[in-house]
Amino acid sequence: MRYCKRCLYPENHPLGIVFDDQGVCSGCRIHDEKDIIDWKERGKKLREILNKFRNKDNKNYDCIIPVSGARDSYFIVHIIKNVYKMHPLLVSYNKQYNTKRGIRNLAYLRTIFGCDFNMLTVSPITVKKITRYTVKKLASIYWHCLAGQTVFPVQIAVRLKIPLIIWGVHQGCDQVGMFSHLDEVEMTRKYRKNHDLMGFEAEDLIDGKEGITENDVQAFKYPHDKEIEKVGVRGIYLGNYIRWDSKKQHELMIKLYGYETAEQRRTFDAYNDVDCFNYSDLHDYIKFLKWGYGKVTDQASREIRLKKLTRQEGVELVKKYQNILPSEKSLKLFLDWLGMAEKDFFKYIDEKRDPRIWKKEKGKWKLLDSIIDHVNDQGVDKGLKKKENCKFIITSARGLKSKEDKYVLIGRGWSDKN
Repeated sequence: MRYCKRCLYPENHPLGIVFDDQGVCSGCRIHDEKDIIDWKERGKKLREILNKFRNKDNKNYDCIIPVSGARDSYFIVHIIKNVYKMHPLLVSYNKQYNTKRGIRNLAYLRTIFGCDFNMLTVSPITVKKITRYTVKKLASIYWHCLAGQTVFPVQIAVRLKIPLIIWGVHQGCDQVGMFSHLDEVEMTRKYRKNHDLMGFEAEDLIDGKEGITENDVQAFKYPHDKEIEKVGVRGIYLGNYIRWDSKKQHELMIKLYGYETAEQRRTFDAYNDVDCFNYSDLHDYIKFLKWGYGKVTDQASREIRLKKLTRQEGVELVKKYQNILPSEKSLKLFLDWLGMAEKDFFKYIDEKRDPRIWKKEKGKWKLLDSIIDHVNDQGVDKGLKKKENCKFIITSARGLKSKEDKYVLIGRGWSDKN
């Protein structure tokens, strides 16, 4: 397996990645743009775009912002509402694997910024039915989350005739360099299907044998092109107009608004996915079993590019976290929720292992290669000098001592002084 000489990414990255003559990946090369782009000019360009969508008569919202109890939600709302003075509608798809911390983060987000909010909660019976199917067909427990998070904002945009949706950063640009920041790529149905949804649209899940009907997938169906065209819906990414630095942005949100963080099981990043039981636990372990690397590689590569880690430090973090098993509590919680035996579950996952990186010998799976084996490869890029630290802040839980012991389907949505 070929690995980038600067970051930690392998050539089998599912989003697609290429290497230049120096062995440096396309993601690193596009990331270099962050240090040469005139971000003040990009900020002016963003303002010009936003000004076109302001409702001068105050009869509708200026834009839609998809949010959750983690990731970049606080930062995006802060920038759009408080810096650019837009009037957004916040929308959220309920992933149903919610932690209490994520529920609190979302409640405080709604309270602090005082924005109107719309959430979609699909019947748990339907979500479990779909998830059983995507585990069998795609080895994914997260398809419904990705489908819901990327389609519900578009459905609301069409329904309420709000043409502008504002997203955070585009994975195809920030991770693998599929696009330049200057391309100003916007959200498309094609990218969503091919990359976010692993090639499966909602309609593709309809299956009589599995009991999935057209009614079951209604919440995940993308609006028709004519509906989108009629409203003029477009989805822009802030990462094309603001120098994206997830760690720095989260720390600003901790300082300004008390965003809650937490240690994660299979990675060092304590900021991004504190709202979900599974994302940095079972979901990430599945990613490792499929592709031979996990979220720690994504996040260490990001920090190497931002000059907060050396490549060697990144490799050490992979060594520390890559082979950690999902917690027994998390695995049991999910399997009980789904209604599937552990043996059957991992059988479906094993069927989707990438043969370029995994081989079964004498009944056991063997990882054929890893970035750990490429620390001293010839030509490893020494050009990036570490300029900042990579310590993550672990915050208190706002004085609450409740245990994270079960999924919270719906929790308190607004916070007061008590």
